[in-house]
Amino acid sequence: MSVTEKEISNPVRKGSFVQENSKSLLFIAAAVVVLIGIYFWYQNVYLKDRAEEASAKMYKSEQYIGVDSLATKAINGEGGFPGFEQIANEYANTKSANLANLYLGGIYLRKGEYKKATEVLGKYAETGSPVADPLALGLLGDAYSELKDYKQAVTYYKKAADKSSNKFTSPMFLKKLGLVYEQLKDFKSAEDAYTKIKTEYPASQEAALIDEYIARAGAQAK
Repeated sequence: MSVTEKEISNPVRKGSFVQENSKSLLFIAAAVVVLIGIYFWYQNVYLKDRAEEASAKMYKSEQYIGVDSLATKAINGEGGFPGFEQIANEYANTKSANLANLYLGGIYLRKGEYKKATEVLGKYAETGSPVADPLALGLLGDAYSELKDYKQAVTYYKKAADKSSNKFTSPMFLKKLGLVYEQLKDFKSAEDAYTKIKTEYPASQEAALIDEYIARAGAQAK
């Protein structure tokens, strides 16, 4: 039998990849099965338990959110209750950690710690919430505005206004967008932002006095 015939009759021959690596391939197959199992356990058991634990521990800090004098306790915790910083760090990948970053962003803004605000708000992951998602983007816009990084502020205010079209968050961030455009001397874009409030959200609180802003930006744009 010729060499060619032998090769044809015995495709898995000595030196072939399959023969030489059969043990490795079996190991890889087994490892894939184990990894799939670990993934489902991680998603459905580990993260679920951690999320419930984080949520149970976070309520104390949530009580302090609106009180400036208690901001430090909200951030660092009190007694046996962890603050938002610990929740965000120790319970990463949970909804509570994500929400903690949003809370922290708001608190740091009130404290005037704008750089910290951008850092924690940058970790916030969208949830599909029509309120929380645009709020996180808008707070980033606020932080960059305070840092006088107006181009970044424009980016986030635009995203916030467009994220969830409603008469509460959209006109609020459109107005802030207009103000930032004025800082950049882009009066035409400012006028457009204000006009959008008037035409698309006439029942909003911001629309009540928006004609003054339109007139001011329009006069500068000429």
